Amino acid sequence: MTDFLPRGKGRFAEEYRPAGWDGMTLKEMLERSEELFSETGRYWGVSRLEMKEDDPIRYEKLFAKLRGGLVNARETAMNVSASPIVQEIGELCFALYTPEGDSVALSTGIIVHVHTMSDAIKFMVRNDYEENPRISPGDIFSNNIPKIGDVHNADVQTFVPIFWEDELIGWAGGVTHVTDIGASTPGNVPVGPITSYEDGLDLTANKIGENDVVFRDHEIRCEMGVRTPMFWKLDERCRIAGCHMVRDAVERTIADDGIDTYKQFIREAIEEGRRSFIEKIKELLIPGKYFAPTFQDIPMKGEKGLPEYAAVDSVSHAPLELTVGAAGEFHISFDGANKWGYHSFNCPPSAMQGAIWVLLTQTMIPNDKVNDGAYFATTHEFPPYTLANPTDKEAATGAAWGYLIPAFTGLIRCISRGCFSRGYVEEVLSSYAMTMNAMQGGGKDQYGNDTGILSFELSCVGGGARGVTDGLDYGAAMWNPEGDMGDMEVWELIIPFLYLGRSVKPSTAGMGKYRGGSGFQSTYCVWKTDDLVMQNAGDGNTFPSPGIYGGYPSASGYRHNVLGANMPERFRKHLPHPTREDDPADSEISRCCDGEHLFDTRTLNYPYRMEHGDIYYSWYRGGGGLGDPLEREVPMIEEDLNGDYILPRYAESVYGVALEKDAEGFWSIDAAATEQRRQEMREERGNRAVPTREFLAAERGKITGGEIDGVIRRMYNQSFELSTRWGKWFKEFWDLPEEFRFQDEE
Repeated sequence: MTDFLPRGKGRFAEEYRPAGWDGMTLKEMLERSEELFSETGRYWGVSRLEMKEDDPIRYEKLFAKLRGGLVNARETAMNVSASPIVQEIGELCFALYTPEGDSVALSTGIIVHVHTMSDAIKFMVRNDYEENPRISPGDIFSNNIPKIGDVHNADVQTFVPIFWEDELIGWAGGVTHVTDIGASTPGNVPVGPITSYEDGLDLTANKIGENDVVFRDHEIRCEMGVRTPMFWKLDERCRIAGCHMVRDAVERTIADDGIDTYKQFIREAIEEGRRSFIEKIKELLIPGKYFAPTFQDIPMKGEKGLPEYAAVDSVSHAPLELTVGAAGEFHISFDGANKWGYHSFNCPPSAMQGAIWVLLTQTMIPNDKVNDGAYFATTHEFPPYTLANPTDKEAATGAAWGYLIPAFTGLIRCISRGCFSRGYVEEVLSSYAMTMNAMQGGGKDQYGNDTGILSFELSCVGGGARGVTDGLDYGAAMWNPEGDMGDMEVWELIIPFLYLGRSVKPSTAGMGKYRGGSGFQSTYCVWKTDDLVMQNAGDGNTFPSPGIYGGYPSASGYRHNVLGANMPERFRKHLPHPTREDDPADSEISRCCDGEHLFDTRTLNYPYRMEHGDIYYSWYRGGGGLGDPLEREVPMIEEDLNGDYILPRYAESVYGVALEKDAEGFWSIDAAATEQRRQEMREERGNRAVPTREFLAAERGKITGGEIDGVIRRMYNQSFELSTRWGKWFKEFWDLPEEFRFQDEE
């Protein structure tokens, strides 16, 4: 391995030399790789996995060494950061890439970034970074632009090239979710931006350091560009430290096993990942087309902080279609998605790819090597100008998760239907919960410092009901299967809030034979600041976490915050204060708090001012249910009632149980009376039922008769204008003329 190259006077004093293998440039390597894949259908044209077949123990030891180095880097580097998002929740990951940017292995953590960092590296390769600004040993690069390669702007990526002698033999990449991104509204999933010019600090795959030292001008730019510079700086140190640990692990591996062995291994590992994924598809799924549309409301009409063209209500349309072929083909299409908008929920293809991989690694390939092999085994369609591919430069992306999360609940349902058809009932999952409410804001904290707030409790929402049992209660999020809600005491150290309570939130989970995992609730008091704006970010008018096979969707949201609550006065007088709101129809917050109650379904809004002593209530969603609720076993319902997982009135109306409550407050169910009531409910269902042809005729009448809400009409009209196939399918299904268009919104 060579020492760092002398610089002389100026960055370009030395003669440019290609950094790729065998004298090639990195761009030539990338182009050759793509040519071979196009010609052969195999990664780098690899036909036989020689190392895996001839020396399998050595092959697996090599992978274990490299992945162990990645996991070790994550576990060590996360302690460099002071941000609870990183330390408490584990919102980081590290990965190893080939010279041209294909992922070889990934650590634990936010595995959504298995391919997003690949996109960013390939962006640098395609834009000739090798020649200008040069790629040399000791360099450091950083990116956070989703249109280059990322999910949203607060996921900041760091890249360190790895050299052996005079060749670039790979990249170490690391990503953390930062506390604040410096957007037009505070927080790290900002809802306020309406164009990309308001998304906050932009790092366009910049070179930020040389000789393992970060440029001071970059540090100053970031310190002045975000509201939480201390957390930013430590997060960046965390990423750099982890990348250097990955680089060290790769160098040790090459020293032990040889550079030729390493080069052969990384290509075989990716090709093995491709083949393994195809075999899983053939084993687990039935070939055919699967459809699973999802919708999410974006209610911004009337928001005073927005211009007229952005202060509108809209609904996002995610018409996911999965095509599975007999030979293991796996194609995802969002043809029919509606137009990108003047809000921050636009979701570029790199982000969409991120969602695919975080879900597939939890469903189809949880035990296989996680790398870009699966990427090469799939195809996708994200139509331009849509929410799934906002090609316009001005489209904001700071809260891309707002489209991405609901859009991909459909993928879970499609995969589950395929697994169920094959008989793999234990692999079935209804749909994960929405990661909401995103409790977000900023201003001055309790210490008088600038702050941006997003409580990452939201990494512990409910899981979907499974084919054989209930979903996981407040255990994880789709984007981080290792998620944690964090300790209340730690959050209180960094945000100007006191916890008044944290507990299970009843009736958040979708009901069914097996219920979804439950969400939970936190009640906060704004503390020691009068310079604070807060917002809610959630779903209030749609059900983006559907059930499956007769199961109910999880609960949609509402907000209940109190302005002018003056809680310190209540504390001084030892008056009751709210700790929870189990039942919004019998609200503890309403009973305990004077002031202005923001108690409605407007769960997505522009920031509004809150002061010391105000109440902010946040509850997190549950997962969808599975199966007919009338088939749920009585003992399971009793456990739900006594564990505060369901409100009694819903147990009666949905599960059809006959309840009894003893003197100590414990619920029990009369089994005989319950069976009689359930039989009555089944008969009532039959009496309400109509033939399918009559139901479809009635629904078509709503379409042609103008009964569809104006916001929905506008959504569908955008889909008609932008789709290549979906519009034709929709009109044929409903027997509508080819030129059909919904009447414009009044």
